[in-house]
Amino acid sequence: MPATSPRPVLYVVACGAPPAGQLATLVDFAQEQGWDVCVIATPDGTKFLDAAGLEDLTGHPVRSEYKDPAEPDVLPPADAIVVAPATFNTVNKWAQGISDTLALGLLNEAVGLGLPLAAAPWTNAPLAAHPAFRNSITILAEWGVRIVLDLAQLPPVSGGPDAFPWDELRAELVELRRVLEESLEP
Repeated sequence: MPATSPRPVLYVVACGAPPAGQLATLVDFAQEQGWDVCVIATPDGTKFLDAAGLEDLTGHPVRSEYKDPAEPDVLPPADAIVVAPATFNTVNKWAQGISDTLALGLLNEAVGLGLPLAAAPWTNAPLAAHPAFRNSITILAEWGVRIVLDLAQLPPVSGGPDAFPWDELRAELVELRRVLEESLEP
């Protein structure tokens, strides 16, 4: 069983999209804000990020699969979660309560626990216009997930992380920390 962290624990869930390759800058910022950061990746998310570099940066293994039931958990429990980038697939599955990956299982549990949550969806413009995606974003927002999304900044068909809303996501991290601290006050 992992020791309880003296700092609040932030899980950063990374899905399979190019911005996951730039996750280290978000992790650095979160650590500067006093978070103990753990990275969870979807199976496709592992294709885009530097797991070894993120493990060195956070001091925690990057997890992407469920552990065996007899194995102890190697990560401290999350106090808040941010999903960056959140793909079309993950957004839609999360809104339907599907837990077929570790990342989705943790996100669904976090909703039930009432943890502070933020997501930065990243897909192309045609997929973002799909009715299921729009409905899923609405559902997640109704559940209290803070959505960082500017539809005008999404790539037309495919694209890299150039327009990913890193600045807005950093502002959300500050806000998540404030919400968490308020919830701990007597």
